[in-house]
Amino acid sequence: MATTTATPKTPNTGNSASEATHPFTDKAQETLHTSVDKLASSAAKAEENLRSTAADSAENMAERKAQLDAKWKTSGVRKYAIENPIATAGIAFAAGMLVTSLMRKK
Repeated sequence: MATTTATPKTPNTGNSASEATHPFTDKAQETLHTSVDKLASSAAKAEENLRSTAADSAENMAERKAQLDAKWKTSGVRKYAIENPIATAGIAFAAGMLVTSLMRKK
C-alpha cells in the first residue's frame, strides 16, 4: 500500500514570494546600485576629460602642422631640393649609408 506524506502548508498572509522581505539582500542591492551609479558618474567625468584633452591635443597638433608647413615652404632646404633633386637624392643615400654603418658597429 502506498503512503503519502502531507507537507505542511504555510498560512496565506497575502504576501507572495516576490513581496517577501529580504533585508540583507535588499541592503546589498541598494548598496551595489549606489556604487554602480557613482562609478558611472566617475566614468562619465573621466570620458569628458579625455574627450576634451583629445580635442585640445588635436587642435594643438593641427596648429603645429600648419606652422611646420609654413616653415617648410620657406625653407632653404626645400628650395635646394627642388632645384637639385639628384644631388638631394645622393645626399639622402649617403646619410642613410652612414647611419646604417654606424648602427651595425654596435
